[in-house]
Amino acid sequence: MSDVTLNKKIPDFTAAATNDTTVNMTSFQGSKVILYFYPRDNTPGCTQESEDFRDNFKQFVKEEAIIFGISRDSIKSHEKFKEKLNLPFELISDQDETLCDLFGVRKDKKMNGKKVRSTERSTFLIDKNGTLVQEWRKVKVPEHVNEVLAAVKALS
Repeated sequence: MSDVTLNKKIPDFTAAATNDTTVNMTSFQGSKVILYFYPRDNTPGCTQESEDFRDNFKQFVKEEAIIFGISRDSIKSHEKFKEKLNLPFELISDQDETLCDLFGVRKDKKMNGKKVRSTERSTFLIDKNGTLVQEWRKVKVPEHVNEVLAAVKALS
């Protein structure tokens, strides 16, 4: 279950991020914010998705959009992942699953015949007023960043 709803303001939250930063939603009023949740650092799909956001970063900045990647990995893991991929945006560590729960991205799935809980690859677009205006769930990485960029441009 998610506490966020389309066309409603995102509840304020504070979270630890790379580069020794703390992310607070209210401090981003006036900017478009993209939150992309991914399962784990250094896995093929997560690496590709992060690289796609990195490769299009200047276009997002031009549209006054701020990007944050979010997973349950530690800050230490995120710092290594960010450095390895040369990511120009911060990664949020959600080890206690507060944001995962807020956005409803933790899902049960079968892996090797066993039920496991995993982060469903999902992206959320928040407008300059802090309102959730679009969400993508069960994201397939190819072309996803292009869809997000088109949505960001449509807000302008």
